[in-house]
Amino acid sequence: MNRTQLKRSGILRMALSGSSDPLLQQEEGGGGSRETPFLLKAMQIALVVSLYWFISITMVFLNKYLLDSPSLRLDAPLFVTFYQCAVTVFFCKALSLLASCCPLGYLDFPSIRMDLKVSRSILPLSVVFIGMITFNNLCLKYVGVAFYNVGRSLTTVFNVLLSYLLLKQTTSLYALIACGVIIGGFWLGIDQEGAEGTLSWAGIIFGILASLCVSLNAIYTKKVLPAVDGSIWRLTFYNNMNACVLFLPLMLLLGEFHTLYHFDKLGNPGFWGMMTLGGVLGFAIGYVTGLQIKFTSPLTHNVSGTAKACAQTVLAVCYYEETKSFLWWTSNMMVLGGSFAYTWVKGLEMKKAQEESTPKIGEKNETGV
Repeated sequence: MNRTQLKRSGILRMALSGSSDPLLQQEEGGGGSRETPFLLKAMQIALVVSLYWFISITMVFLNKYLLDSPSLRLDAPLFVTFYQCAVTVFFCKALSLLASCCPLGYLDFPSIRMDLKVSRSILPLSVVFIGMITFNNLCLKYVGVAFYNVGRSLTTVFNVLLSYLLLKQTTSLYALIACGVIIGGFWLGIDQEGAEGTLSWAGIIFGILASLCVSLNAIYTKKVLPAVDGSIWRLTFYNNMNACVLFLPLMLLLGEFHTLYHFDKLGNPGFWGMMTLGGVLGFAIGYVTGLQIKFTSPLTHNVSGTAKACAQTVLAVCYYEETKSFLWWTSNMMVLGGSFAYTWVKGLEMKKAQEESTPKIGEKNETGV
């Protein structure tokens, strides 16, 4: 089967289910490389997973500081997001130039140049991308780091809904039960935040919109990848470049340029250092995410993300010296448990589907069809 023969529904199905291209898997698995020793492989996996956890958790806490710190007092969430996109564009272009100057094979990074035609073809994804990163940051601005995971927990639910609405693809009972647990944990979390007097409906709404945009982003990413020759780094460059351009009128409409003009720390090197660090971490998280999937699997990556969210919640409660009720912790465990269960169920279903398809392929080969 040729890649160009993949139908639109097939591309959307891969995006929503999180599965990768089977042809790509065959290409990657077809090499005759020697197997890595177990101890070395285990150390590599531990290092990559630790790096993913460190960068992801650090980025959340740093963004919370930039978006909602009483000492900083900067009410310009779009500017913070814009600057992080600009840093990502800079790093993509810099690494592309560096790779072209280095000896062949020394630095593996694709050649990147600005093409307006490609930029226009990626524009629909860029709009969704802007919504995803903006609503993520707005959710973080209005809710605490401890509740951040629950506030954005409906991504899995939106994946199931979009699978049905766009593909008419049904979901198994066990996966639906897992989604039900997530929704239950989400509403229990809202109830407990309200009981503690820390509920922000603005943060909840932004969290729901962020979850929707994350699901849509997966769909459009699969659709536009051929426009950049399947290169995630080229897509990252164009996506963030488009976002930088689109953010400017939004910042003007919302008065953030006026806010920046009166910001008393605009000339503070420490402030720009923190802003740049946030951009570096935003660029790095894309790299280490791909690295974690490469050294483990998409399923293990999702499990790692769930465990990381649990650790992040505990760290936030300890760092901000918060006291939470038993039901509040229950809501978090329901969201994390439901997310883990859904990932596990989908993994088993994919494995079963592969096992069922293998004999059929063998039968066709034997009959010469």
